[in-house]
Amino acid sequence: MSEIQKLNFDIKLRNHIWFWGSYFTLNFLRWGAYFNDYDYSFKSNLIEFSLHIPLVYFNLFVLVRRYVLKQKYFKYTIALLVSLFTVYLLKTALTYYIISENIWPEANREYQPFDINHILAVCIGELYVLAMASSVYLTLTWLRERERNRSLRENQFKIKLKYLENQIQPHFFFNTLNNLYALSLESSDKVPDVIIKLSNLMEYVLYDVKGTKSVPLIKEIDYIQNYIEIEKLRFKNVEVAINLESNIEDIKVPPLIFISLVENAFKHGGLNNQNLKIKINCKIIDHKILHFEILNNFVISQKNNPKGGIGLVNTKKRLKLIYKNNFSLKYKTKLNYYIISLQIPIHNED
Repeated sequence: MSEIQKLNFDIKLRNHIWFWGSYFTLNFLRWGAYFNDYDYSFKSNLIEFSLHIPLVYFNLFVLVRRYVLKQKYFKYTIALLVSLFTVYLLKTALTYYIISENIWPEANREYQPFDINHILAVCIGELYVLAMASSVYLTLTWLRERERNRSLRENQFKIKLKYLENQIQPHFFFNTLNNLYALSLESSDKVPDVIIKLSNLMEYVLYDVKGTKSVPLIKEIDYIQNYIEIEKLRFKNVEVAINLESNIEDIKVPPLIFISLVENAFKHGGLNNQNLKIKINCKIIDHKILHFEILNNFVISQKNNPKGGIGLVNTKKRLKLIYKNNFSLKYKTKLNYYIISLQIPIHNED
């Protein structure tokens, strides 16, 4: 339920005092100048505002909450009319006994209490103040609620994005540790090299990109190359070519956004494949779009159906959170090659 629906008294007290104090001062000066009688204007406004203020808050926090928000409009109308008549009685009595027996000197003629014109004039005046003060309050409350919702959406976005990033990283390291385990079973002398390279990858993930929204693309390429070197230790026959067709020195990208695409190429291309071939193309289109493409061959069989796993699913979710619909991620097969193409807006380093 929104703050406007709950109508909480959450605007700071000093703002209420400032509003009523300013309104009282302007009214006092206005009518004092109009009648050239500031003493009468001060006393009259003092009585009126002592009734305006309770009526406004009674309407906002009792009548509106009890009747309007529950769509009981007839009851609200009756309650408001009773409140206005009560205010009329109080204003008339206070004016008569404190200021003057002439209860409506502004009319330039003497009126008696309960005259229909006097009743209408007082009630219309109260409705004017009621409408103005309520409009100011509801507008400020709406602005506060809008800002609160914006902040909430940003926090939800950050939490969801962090959750997806945390899913991707353990997923990657789990696969790498499996590679290391396989080598250790073979008592391979490549194990120390794998451990060093894995340590470098972990350092990048845990320290270099932690808490950052974007990183230089060149560092992401270095990270991918280190990952490829680890995978080359696992696969006996693998050829990987990285083709950078543009100057990428100043380009920044979300961290770890490409690694799932590379993982997917090794995961699905390496099954029953004695000669795995992977090609990575990276280029800038019209100085606006980063095009990242990865191709891998695969052995066609019933067991090897190249498709994205959790890594690709999470990558797509991350892209949607970061870029909304301003990106393109496509998958296709051509002959015995599986191709993933990603296009995202580029950001230059400051």
